Amino acid sequence: MNKTPVFKLSSVTYRYLNQTPGLSDISMQIHSGQAIVVLGANGSGKSTLLKILDGLYFPQKGDIRAYDVRLTEKSLQDTDFSRDFRRRVGLVFQDPDVQLFLPTVKDELSFAPLQMGLAQEAVARRVAQAFELLGIAALADRAPYHLSEGEKKKVALAAALTLDPEVWLLDEPTASLDPRTQSWVIDFLLQLSEQGKTLVIATHDLEIAHLVAHKCYVLGEDHRLLREGSPQAVLDDQELLVQANLIHSHRHYHPSGATHKHPHRH
Repeated sequence: MNKTPVFKLSSVTYRYLNQTPGLSDISMQIHSGQAIVVLGANGSGKSTLLKILDGLYFPQKGDIRAYDVRLTEKSLQDTDFSRDFRRRVGLVFQDPDVQLFLPTVKDELSFAPLQMGLAQEAVARRVAQAFELLGIAALADRAPYHLSEGEKKKVALAAALTLDPEVWLLDEPTASLDPRTQSWVIDFLLQLSEQGKTLVIATHDLEIAHLVAHKCYVLGEDHRLLREGSPQAVLDDQELLVQANLIHSHRHYHPSGATHKHPHRH
């Protein structure tokens, strides 16, 4: 493993409009080839963290470095660094409608590599490969807004795939999907990990942490880091998961009138 982390966050704090908390005093390191799962309830700051890693937001306090360069508005104004960073790091949003905006699926897949200056022949080759890998060639001429949620998710993943980034930032990749598509997405993530890609997955889906993660970070509802550790250590800590609102005590009623409560996972 490369000793220099892909990302290094030191005491990062972010507030929306300098008032509403997003993240508080977050420190972490992410190394090349790691599959990192960031667990947390809705509103804990997972999406904010991914946008900071992608250089869309910048912390008011603390420091973030990407490839050993401080990630700031100024550094991303440097054309060479910005182009290299955008080529190496790809973000897939939770809601595909935020990401998809062009007239056809083929246009969506072609857009990013064309913006990176790839030749038309190379772009066509990457688009064809993405269509084949994700099994969505039949959607090529469809308008993205006419697709199902599962189809939109595949198109969003395919659009990122055409850039072939080293780092994949994925926000709730299984959200709002049917069970079959959820299973397909998890298989896709495992394939990326096997290829040596760096994954940072923000989710409250504990199955992703169990199946995909090399390491987990848990964010609390106070936007602070509650714990980091192996998937087994984190997922076995029921007190931690209750504290983070990732599982809850579920009350059961019996015909005799007795009730009991135990931790319940979705």
